[in-house]
Amino acid sequence: MSPKNASVLLVEDDELLSQMYKTKLSHDKFKVTTALDGEAGYAEIEKGDFDVVLLDVIMPKLDGFGVLEKMKANEKTKDVPVIMLTNLGQDEDIEKGKSLGAYDYLIKANLTPQQVSDKIKDVLKKIDKESQE
Repeated sequence: MSPKNASVLLVEDDELLSQMYKTKLSHDKFKVTTALDGEAGYAEIEKGDFDVVLLDVIMPKLDGFGVLEKMKANEKTKDVPVIMLTNLGQDEDIEKGKSLGAYDYLIKANLTPQQVSDKIKDVLKKIDKESQE
């Protein structure tokens, strides 16, 4: 799948960060939908058809781990790749995200929006390659 026009859901409760990532990803030709808390994010996931979900962990109403658990338990959304995008960088948090089914786990403080965009492109390329094998 080409990143161009790939559909990305960004679930991030910090409005400034959300807008910054949305601006960068839109500039890179992604179709971006945003949600500001876990419940709203999961509602978008259920009604949308996303190629990738970028998911914060610490959010109101439902945290990112809870969203990820619900996604993986839902037949319709279990195969949507999820990239955790958070400042929770402890080994146990990373392990929890991966064990719940996250495709990747990124620490916000360590990456620029450009690097996050590049990671999404890499994930889409890997998934496209896996689906052709």
